[in-house]
Amino acid sequence: MSSGILVAVGAVEFEAALLDAIERPLFHVVRRCVDVPDLLAAAATHQAQVAVVSAHLRNLDRDVVARLRAENVAVVGATAETSSADEAALRRLGIESLVFADDMATLREVLAESMNAPAAVSSSSAWLNATRPLADQGEADQPLTRRGQVIAVWGGSGAPGRSVVALGLSAELARSGASTLLVDADVYGGAVAPLLGMLDESSGLLAAARASNVGALDADALARHARRVNPALRVLTGLPRADRWAEVKPALLRDVIDTARSVCAFTVVDCGFSVELDEEISYDVAAPRRNGATLEALENADTVVVVGGADPLSLGRLIRAVHELTTMVPSASPYIVINRVRDSLGWPESEIVETVARVSGVTSVHTLPEDRLACDKAIVHGRTLSECASDSKLTRALRSMAADLAGVPESPARRRRTVKY
Repeated sequence: MSSGILVAVGAVEFEAALLDAIERPLFHVVRRCVDVPDLLAAAATHQAQVAVVSAHLRNLDRDVVARLRAENVAVVGATAETSSADEAALRRLGIESLVFADDMATLREVLAESMNAPAAVSSSSAWLNATRPLADQGEADQPLTRRGQVIAVWGGSGAPGRSVVALGLSAELARSGASTLLVDADVYGGAVAPLLGMLDESSGLLAAARASNVGALDADALARHARRVNPALRVLTGLPRADRWAEVKPALLRDVIDTARSVCAFTVVDCGFSVELDEEISYDVAAPRRNGATLEALENADTVVVVGGADPLSLGRLIRAVHELTTMVPSASPYIVINRVRDSLGWPESEIVETVARVSGVTSVHTLPEDRLACDKAIVHGRTLSECASDSKLTRALRSMAADLAGVPESPARRRRTVKY
């Protein structure tokens, strides 16, 4: 059976030779695409299995490559010669299958191999060896013995204190000396920069996404775009305006997370609340997904910290949020955190924990106490809880949670209430 090929190489001299080299009847050209929109539209028809592109195709970037692969279309790069600037540009976009105009005899083999490869290949491998710790950029490169851990902090509608939990958890992980990066990926408006008293006109996340889109995101670029909080903790600040959500495309956020994972011991992602995919209902064709970045972060996380409140209304929302999470992201590993637990509710902490564990079916449920004084002090001074209220009950609880997530043994005297079934 003949396989369909899309050709979109722009204005290059070798296009005619490329078309002549596509061997029939094994392959046939479905369409010669004039630009990126034409290429994506042709890919959406599912008549082709491979797209041949070149660095001279205007507006070709990492997001376009990801969208082609999402349509189960493999991507092959074409250049005039080996070891050229065009070859380097294509490899930066995550295109590893290449054919060269001075060696068109290999085209059949390259096309066949690309179709047998997985449709969606992570582009993080290019950076797995770039492991300079963010904790100390001045030292020589020190390869990590394993990939870093990614923790997504998420909560459904009305979840109280999600960003405070994400920041506090990051600070406690960094307190042990482990290189930690906090990514503010809330597409409905970031809160981490204001919590730390940072001016957020220049978004670190958007800068990293732009670098990823042109294949320029590596360990050093990530470090440049991340703001330093302390020697072990850096922050990628979020969106300065909520209407800029379209710039945080899922494929770009995945690349940011993969790069951070290869550099940092811990990457904490503060996620937006919504995981609905209304765009799939409203459009017959692929449309920008506002919540796509949130789902991407949840799918790529090793652990999802699900934040909820301790009052009856918040507990009901928490249970529904856990169900929604496991439905939308079956691979997610929920780690429930009940925030703002207080005596005034008239409900013992142990009963809250046991009830949530039983109803949700989640193996671990943890609590964080209400500590308004410590939170107010941290927000007013633009500091982390560990810096300005290191001995508060909330900080101690966050320290216990960080130790649990990091797999570090902790003294029983400091451990908060945890139930495992």
